[in-house]
This record gives sequence, structure tokens and C-alpha cells, in this order.
Amino acid sequence: MSPQVTGTPVNQATPGPELPGLFARYRNSVEEALTRSVPESNGDDLFFPLRYHLGWVDQYGAPAESSMTQGKALRPTLCLFACEALAADTARALPAAAALELIHNFSLIHDDIQDQDVERRHQPTLWRLWGLPRALVAGNGLQSVGDLAILNVAGGEVPPERALRVSQILTESYIEMIQGQCLDLDFESRTEIVAGEYLQMIAYKTGALIRSGVEIGVLLATDDPVAFNAFSRFGSSIGRAFQIRDDFLGIWGDQATTGKPAGNDIRRRKKTFPVVFALENAGGNSREELLRIYGQEELTDPDVDNVLTILEMVGAQKQSHSITETSAQEALAALDPIALPAWAKYEAESLVDFLAHREF
Repeated sequence: MSPQVTGTPVNQATPGPELPGLFARYRNSVEEALTRSVPESNGDDLFFPLRYHLGWVDQYGAPAESSMTQGKALRPTLCLFACEALAADTARALPAAAALELIHNFSLIHDDIQDQDVERRHQPTLWRLWGLPRALVAGNGLQSVGDLAILNVAGGEVPPERALRVSQILTESYIEMIQGQCLDLDFESRTEIVAGEYLQMIAYKTGALIRSGVEIGVLLATDDPVAFNAFSRFGSSIGRAFQIRDDFLGIWGDQATTGKPAGNDIRRRKKTFPVVFALENAGGNSREELLRIYGQEELTDPDVDNVLTILEMVGAQKQSHSITETSAQEALAALDPIALPAWAKYEAESLVDFLAHREF
């Protein structure tokens, strides 16, 4: 396969790709696996806020209109795709898929606390509704539920030693994720950050769990080291593409599509890739202006406009786009050593195109 990922010129506004059919392919199975993994609630226990955060009930306990996590379920989708692409029954990977989504969501609960975000997926965050102590306990609880869920892969065609290896991969990946979060928090008080440091941070914070999802899917299908290494590189590359595109949308995304104001990440003083690139490459008055702005507690509209001007001047938008495109090409090239069926090649290409060019 010769991967060709064609991008749109940075300043040309065209609709992004739709959510690939791959997500719908596994959605019901992931929902069912998650439901089996999270205990029922009596309305006043540990599991009620977990079920609320996952989008199953509203804050009063009534069933929510939309099911599952209201998110894309990227990590479990990747896990099941890798397993099925290697001709294995996805049923054996469903407990792992659920565990990946649960671990991802435990990190979101803690992220909301650290960032003081009051809304996620169009509803109040846990800490906003029930306070910091209960939200912290809920996040810890969801982590434990995820740890238990992954152990359910044992049995049937999955030997105990393989199940333990899968559990180890998941745990090691979320330790990396937490390490990445620590680095990200450290960046909040620093301005001497270079692009290489930032890319390493997102390889931990975002990429590790995405990479582990495909690694686990492969291990539950085969013991072929070539397939494992190929999908591992695939996961690392799409993790980088996913996060850099997210950074791009956090500044230049369309408000009607993302649901967030233009320049939202700038207003929140987040040091995402475009800003880190500008801090590293801007000089003279431009760098002084960036340092002044990011040294303030609150930013004004003129501050946001000034940052946008500097980002354009140093080519931060173009560089973000370039890294995303390169990462997408590397992801597809990583799968070249494997003889995948035609449907799997098509789904991989559609997935990579979506992650690299999505508008939401």
C-alpha cells in the first residue's frame, strides 16, 4: 500500500470529513461492554456520578437522551478494529475496549478538576455539580472499574498470561498519560518550552492510551510481533495527529462546529502546539508581546487578536497542519508490513483522514 494523505491548504475553508463508519460499526458493542463493566447505582453511591459522567443519566438520575459517553469512543474503536483487522473475533476484545474508555474517562474527570472546567459534552462537570472531593473519588473509582474490566479478557481463547500482558500494557500506558499531565501542568508556569518537549508531552498524555488500544487489540488477535510493532507505530502516529489537530481546532476551529469560541485556547492561556511553536520561533517585540500576554491572569479581546497575529506571522498554523499531515502519512505507512484485508485498509485510511482533517 502506498499511502497518500492529501490535505487542504491551510487557509482554504472546506468541510472536514464525516465520522467514519468504523465508529458506528462497534458502537453498540462498546455500549454493552461498558454497561456490563459499571455497576448499577442506588442514586446515592460511588457509581451514580460515574454513570452521569458517562452520559447514561442526568444529574437527577433520569435516563439521558443520548447514550454512552457522548464522545467518539476513539480508543475502544481502535482496539476492536485492530483485533478484527487481524481476523479475530472482536468479542474477546470487548472487555479491553470498555476498560480503555473507562480509563480515558477517569482522566477527563481529573482534567476537569485541574482545569476548573465547568462543562463537558454540554453538561455540567462532576466537580461543578458535587464538589471537588466527590469528583476526585469518582475519578479514582472509575480508574478502579477500568482496572477490573480489563481482567475480564481472560478465559476462552485468551490464556491467563496474555490477559496479564494486556493489563500491564493498559496500566503502563495510563502511567504515561499521568506523566504527560504532570508535564502539561508544569508547562503552565513556563515560557521556555520548545516544540520537541511539547511533542513528547502529548506522546504521553494523549498518545499512550491511543497506542495501547491498538496494541491490546493486536495481542488479543495474534502473537505476531510484526503486527504488534506495526500497529504500535500506527497508534503513536495517529495519537500525535489527533492531538495536533485538536490544538489547531482550539484556536482556528469554527465555533458553530466545535461549540467553542474562536481562539478559545488562547483566551484560556493554554500552551498548545501553535503557541509553543510561536514562543520558540518569535523574536523581538513579538516574543515580548507573547510573554506579556501569557503572564497575565486574564486576556482581553485585543490580547487574543495580538496572539493570533503573531501565530500567523511565525507560521504556527502552517506548521501545525504540516505535523498533522506528516503524522497521518506515517500512520498509514506503519501498516505496510502487514497483509491487511481490503476492508481494513479502507477503514484505516478513512480513520486517518478523519483524525487529520476533522472539524470537531
